[in-house]
Amino acid sequence: MSPFERKFGKYAIRNLSFVLVICYAVGYLLQMMDRSNTLIFYLTLDPYAILHGQVWRLVTWILIPPPSGNIFFMLLMMYFYCSIGTTLERTWGTYRYNVYLFQGMLFTIAGSFLLMAFQYIFNREGIAMSGPEYYFLISSLFFSTYYVNMSIFLAFAATFPDVQVLLMFIIPIKVKWLGVIYAVMLLFDFFQSSVDGKFAIAASLLNFVVFFVTSRNMMHLNPKQIHRRQEFKRDVRRNTGITKHKCAICGRTEVDSPQLQFRFCSKCDGNYEYCEEHLYTHTHVRKS
Repeated sequence: MSPFERKFGKYAIRNLSFVLVICYAVGYLLQMMDRSNTLIFYLTLDPYAILHGQVWRLVTWILIPPPSGNIFFMLLMMYFYCSIGTTLERTWGTYRYNVYLFQGMLFTIAGSFLLMAFQYIFNREGIAMSGPEYYFLISSLFFSTYYVNMSIFLAFAATFPDVQVLLMFIIPIKVKWLGVIYAVMLLFDFFQSSVDGKFAIAASLLNFVVFFVTSRNMMHLNPKQIHRRQEFKRDVRRNTGITKHKCAICGRTEVDSPQLQFRFCSKCDGNYEYCEEHLYTHTHVRKS
C-alpha cells in the first residue's frame, strides 16, 4: 500500500468516524420525521433500483443507521463507534483507516449486486426464474452499516486485545474476549440466516478478513509498537529511497513533496535541477 499511500494519501478524510456518526445522526432524524419510511425506502441499498437510474443509493445507504432500542442506546452507540474509530485512525494512520472503512462499504455494495444476480438466476428452491418476479429488492435489514460497524469493532479488538471495557457498565472485560463473543455470534448468524443474510454478512466482513490476513504478523505488537514500526518504515523509505528529482537549492525530492514540479535550467552550466519554487529565482551556475 505504500506507493498508493504516497500518491493518494493526501485525499484521505480525517476524522472519518465522526463523519460517519454525523451521517447516522442525519439518518435517525429522517427516520423520526418519516414515520411511514417512504423517504428511507429511497435511500436503501437496492441494486435493481441503482441499475435503473437511482444511483444516489450507492451513497445514501450509509445514512441508514444500525437499529437501536431508544435514543439513549443510539447516542451510546454513536459515541462508542466514534471513539474506537478515532483510536484506530490515530494508530493506523488516516489513509489506512480510510482504506479499511471504504473497502468494507465497497464489499457491501458488491455483495448486494452479487445477491441480485443470484436471485436472478435461481429462486429459493434453486429453479431458474423468468419474468419480472426475479427482481429482488435488497432490504436494508441485511445490507446496512450494521456489519460494517461490526468490522470496525473486530479490527479494534484485534489491534487492542488487552484493553479493558466495562460490560453493561459494571463487568470489566478485555476487548479480545468481546471480539471472540461477537465473532461466534456472527458465525451463528451466518449459518442460521437465509441466503440474503449470508451474502450480507460475508460481504460486509470481508474487509476484516483482508485486514487480519495482511496484518497477522503485527498481531503480537501493541498499538504503540505498531505505530512506531510504521513511522520507522516511512523514515527509512524517506532517507534511503532512490529519487529521480532533487532541487539543487532546497534539496527537496518528489518523495518529500509529491506535488512539486522539477525542471532543469537551460541557462546553468551543467545538469542542475530545481523545484518550481527555485526554478526562476536561483542564481545561474557558470563555469567561468
